[in-house]
Amino acid sequence: MRENYSIYLPQYSVGTNCYDEIGPVTKYFGKKVVMIGGKTALEKAEPAILKAMSKAGLDHLATVWYGGDSSESNVKKMLDNEAVKSSDIIFGIGGGRAIDTAKTAADILDKAYFSFPTVASNCAPTSAIAVLYDDAGALSRYYFTKKCPLHTFINTAVIADSPEELLWAGIGDALSKECEVELAARGKKLFHTPLIGLKAAAACTEPLLDFGEDALKAIKEKRPSFELTQVVLDIIISTGIASNLTSSAFDNKIEYYYNSSLAHCFYNAYTILPQAHQYRHGAVVSYGVLVLLTYDGQIERRNKIAAFNKKLELPVTLREIGISSEAEVDSIVKRAPFINEWNCVPYKSDQAKYKAAILAVDEYGRTL
Repeated sequence: MRENYSIYLPQYSVGTNCYDEIGPVTKYFGKKVVMIGGKTALEKAEPAILKAMSKAGLDHLATVWYGGDSSESNVKKMLDNEAVKSSDIIFGIGGGRAIDTAKTAADILDKAYFSFPTVASNCAPTSAIAVLYDDAGALSRYYFTKKCPLHTFINTAVIADSPEELLWAGIGDALSKECEVELAARGKKLFHTPLIGLKAAAACTEPLLDFGEDALKAIKEKRPSFELTQVVLDIIISTGIASNLTSSAFDNKIEYYYNSSLAHCFYNAYTILPQAHQYRHGAVVSYGVLVLLTYDGQIERRNKIAAFNKKLELPVTLREIGISSEAEVDSIVKRAPFINEWNCVPYKSDQAKYKAAILAVDEYGRTL
């Protein structure tokens, strides 16, 4: 590890009126703002954001659709956009892929960047890492930004009006943080930063188990309840803090990476299947959590999470993520060693054992 380094942690405003804080938070970073986001997200959040910007005296240069995926080519479109290049500040608005697109472009262009999640499906709004895909939809690479977003505005009224399915998938994704960081960091002599990250990751599972069911009821009623807020903060903030502390890159080369492990390895390998993008990232990751726990011999913990998954209708069988043949499992297992997370374990990874774990989860899930 370098002798001199900087750590950036998420700052956030949360609540139904959090956009009132846009002026006080952004006033040090310039006046010219470009919004980059998804179409539905912009439709729901842009009017309130524009109202707050007007009150703060910020200039709205343009609103730009991010392109539909966090792909290398869509990032390039943002970099070539004249309004984006002319801005002082970039607002990333929407779900994970919209925010990752805006985040990457802002980092490359060295612009002040703020995130506005309109759904709670992952920690993209607070993390210093973006997941980029190729034009076919398969994983291309991770892009490590120099810092996390300067501030995240979590409007719980906007998120309460988002599709229930996205929060459901967000719960599935967040279930991975504690077990993945624990496995990736096991046996390592951790210095201060990743050690704190490990402890932060330990706070990510229990709130989901405690409040997840009630949060889904609240979002079904479009009601920004206490339980919904707890789950949203878990998905966006808790996992984001853990992510930023357990991974580091310099010049976009990884220095250490304990942020994820075999659950995300399962998802990233799964993206080579043609049906992969019919299923939510977090839903597939939640199956990957069960695979990780089975592979690592944590069967009691696996069974507890599987019971929770079953209650929330998160996947516990391969059929629920569109896999109907052993050949498709073989494709995932064949791809896995080429995924970064394959090596984020405290022992030598084994393809036969990984396949056995995938099939064992399916067998157990069919008994629930």
